[in-house]
Amino acid sequence: MVMLLVLKERLRSFYGKYAALVDGIVKFGYSFLAFYLLNENIGFMEVLKNPLVPPAFSVLCAFLPYSLISFLLGVVMVVHIYSVSLEIALVTAVFLISVMLLYYGFQPGDSYWLVLTPIAFILRVPYVIPLLAGLSGTLITAVPVCCGVAVYYILLYVKQNAGVLTNDASVDITQKFVQIIRTMFSNDMMVVMILTCLVGILVVYLLRSLSVDYAWFLAIVIGTIVQMAAVFVGAFLFDVTVSIGELIVGVIVAIAVAMVYHFFVFAVDYSRTEYTQFEDDDYVYYVKAVPKFVVSKPDVKVQRINNPGRMRRGAREKEV
Repeated sequence: MVMLLVLKERLRSFYGKYAALVDGIVKFGYSFLAFYLLNENIGFMEVLKNPLVPPAFSVLCAFLPYSLISFLLGVVMVVHIYSVSLEIALVTAVFLISVMLLYYGFQPGDSYWLVLTPIAFILRVPYVIPLLAGLSGTLITAVPVCCGVAVYYILLYVKQNAGVLTNDASVDITQKFVQIIRTMFSNDMMVVMILTCLVGILVVYLLRSLSVDYAWFLAIVIGTIVQMAAVFVGAFLFDVTVSIGELIVGVIVAIAVAMVYHFFVFAVDYSRTEYTQFEDDDYVYYVKAVPKFVVSKPDVKVQRINNPGRMRRGAREKEV
């Protein structure tokens, strides 16, 4: 435990000195993973499938805010879909523009959730998103998370039906738009996962906001249980199939990631909790103070000892 706390303090000190460099590296890795997974799943535009494209875009994204990174990823996504179907590309573009105008125009700070959510779904660990969003965000964070779920199922729909979508030019354009919208946004599994994320974020956020001991730990455990319950209930009500193996693995990974985040962000020592009370003319204040775990970095000093042989020679010279 002490070694982990020392590591935490060293990482915090390192970030304090090199914050700009670390942020750039994080944005590069975040963008590279997103572009790589996008090309692997719907890489239909040959120009963008070039292996040099993801690192080139990622270098650019290292200097951009997360809102612009999300916008650039959305453009690349629409271009890939355009290679398969103009109609789906238009529907996807309207959906993304609506999200950006209605939400990110007012609160662009958490736009990364719109990208992290599809990444987590592609990596088969979707249950980590509600835990982290509930621990680090607010209830409004549910908006980009749910939109990210929709983005993932749009990608999945295009990937699974690329051949059919490319060869249906004979269908009436109006009927085609209606069929696409109905198919894309009436996916029962998508509805189940959106409801699961909503419930998970709500429960985790409310529990971690409570003034009780081990609130974050309770939020992680109960939030995970609630997510599993929501998945099973949704699967029963909507008659969809859920892979038990993926569910178990996803839950284990989600708990592990959430606990690591908890340790580095909110590690407190409840055994040293203090209570105090004071008042002014209008109110009486009851304060509960819980100290964080703090361990100073070990101060390692290396003392240089002179060569004994050299010291003896110096002493003989003085005697002479």
